[in-house]
Amino acid sequence: MFNNIIYFIIVLLLYNISFPGSKPEEPLVFSIVLFFLFWVLFAFYCKVSFRRLMVRAAKDDEEEGSSAGLYQGLVFRLSILAILLFSLNVWLLHLKYWLQAIPGIGRVTAIHGLLAVMVFVFYLATIWFFGHPAYGAAFRSPLTRASFVFSNIRLNVPILFPWLFLSLVHDLLYIAPWPSVQEFLNDPPGQMVFFALFLGLLMVFMPRLIQSWWGCEPFPASEKAEALRGFLADRGFRYRHMLRWPIFEGRMLTAGIMGLVPRYRYILITQSLMDVLSIEELKAVVAHEMGHVKYRHLLFYLVFFLGFMVLSFGLFDIFLYFLAAHPFFMDLIQMGDGRGTSLFYLVLSLPVLLTMLVYFRYVMGFFMRHFERQADLYSAQSLGGPGEIISSLEKIAVLSGKIRDLPSWHHFSIRQRVGFLWRTNAEPGLVKKHNRFVGSAFTVYLISIVGLGYGLNFSPLKERLLLHWTERSLQRQIEVEPDNVRLYQNLAMVYHTVGKHREALKTYERIIGLEPENSLALNNLAWLLATAEEQNLRDEKRALLLAEQAVALERSAMYLDTLAEAYFVNGLVQEAVTTIKEAIAVAEDGKGYYEQQLRRFQGKNDSG
Repeated sequence: MFNNIIYFIIVLLLYNISFPGSKPEEPLVFSIVLFFLFWVLFAFYCKVSFRRLMVRAAKDDEEEGSSAGLYQGLVFRLSILAILLFSLNVWLLHLKYWLQAIPGIGRVTAIHGLLAVMVFVFYLATIWFFGHPAYGAAFRSPLTRASFVFSNIRLNVPILFPWLFLSLVHDLLYIAPWPSVQEFLNDPPGQMVFFALFLGLLMVFMPRLIQSWWGCEPFPASEKAEALRGFLADRGFRYRHMLRWPIFEGRMLTAGIMGLVPRYRYILITQSLMDVLSIEELKAVVAHEMGHVKYRHLLFYLVFFLGFMVLSFGLFDIFLYFLAAHPFFMDLIQMGDGRGTSLFYLVLSLPVLLTMLVYFRYVMGFFMRHFERQADLYSAQSLGGPGEIISSLEKIAVLSGKIRDLPSWHHFSIRQRVGFLWRTNAEPGLVKKHNRFVGSAFTVYLISIVGLGYGLNFSPLKERLLLHWTERSLQRQIEVEPDNVRLYQNLAMVYHTVGKHREALKTYERIIGLEPENSLALNNLAWLLATAEEQNLRDEKRALLLAEQAVALERSAMYLDTLAEAYFVNGLVQEAVTTIKEAIAVAEDGKGYYEQQLRRFQGKNDSG
């Protein structure tokens, strides 16, 4: 499940950075046929790969945990292939264009984004379908194929719940007539605040929805269930319910806890685990889950996700300016082709994806492994020794398919966990020592993430560094090609983006001097002269003349919007309304912004 969290983040990023562009030359049926062909080839490869795995696992059967390790490794490789196939669906088969073409959902990013992710889930379901026999052999599972596939889908879909709710609220805020809110959300600090607050609320209330989705129910009265409830009560542990966790028909030997606040906190235990462990061993497992709450691990996970958000915002800016210094990449955007723009943002996203993998796999993974160790030690302390938690771990290892030596990026292997727990008998101060280690490591993380977050997002040094960096790079290229208008356009756009309007004005003037009928420079200069915050840079009358020249050369939605703005700042409100309506009529995307402009102009007209 933890791997799938990363997979879904990658898939959503790949989909969101793609641009649908204009209508594809190929008909819809062409994309459908190719999609089916890709899937058939993928399904065949999955079938053959799992058959080979079964043969190899049979030969290596004597090695403990080898089958489970081989299975997980193959699933990982096939999941990466599924991501690549999803990318082909987006870039080659125009997935985003065809989904947005569905009536009624084109402007609701949450809906067509969810449909896109379902395509990826379909690929994952194919892996699970053909992987079922290998899973059953490796983990000694009697699940039917249908139940195995359904259980995987049911387990993993809740990963999407936070994104889905965030997207729906974001869409609603942009549809609502609240320009100030929309302006706040368009600003990076506003996006960070929105994401942080809403994600925090989701982590508080989402467990209620997730446990319902999984079909969890309270354990019926039994000796074991009552003993566990009494154990929790004796220790004053606050929670909502202890629930039977029916994932994989309850046959998986596992337990978990979710919920930041007691009212929405649930302890989950599968029926199989309840059946195979003794009462004392079950108490040790429950104490382990209590340890996660004791040490506030769930809150730390929220901090980790917010930390990545802060990093990604800042790194995205840095990579953007790096690419902006190179004419080839900026030409991709300026050519106005959807694929070119998508390629630009794909290249831009690669460093962010790499950062994400490193961050979650090595940074967050480091803390997750040591959080599990903290919870193990808390269990040992609660029961007066490590015997019961060790016994429960050893039983799980044997009954789950000899997985004692199978580690993961987010858990130490059971052998490692047991070995560390035995040390508590010889080292009485081990618990405090480990807690100090985790606390020190988190302090270093927090200081680092705050420093990087400030430096990457808010530091004046960042802006000066980026401006100096891109300017020097472009100036070096201009020295080689002094009449290259594209280089000046890139430099002007960088100045414009970072708010250096005076420098941008001078550069646009230089472009127009070299190429008087450069519509982009005419348009952008007109916009600056009409909207610059520094009043001494404004020239509303010249802005109108330049905007009219740009529209005469190319009657696009963007240029019509600039002309409408120029009319508006010159007091010609009716002309502004008429022009922005034309922009809405010809726009292929971004209509929400143009409609917002129309409401703004009409509001002034009505008040006048």
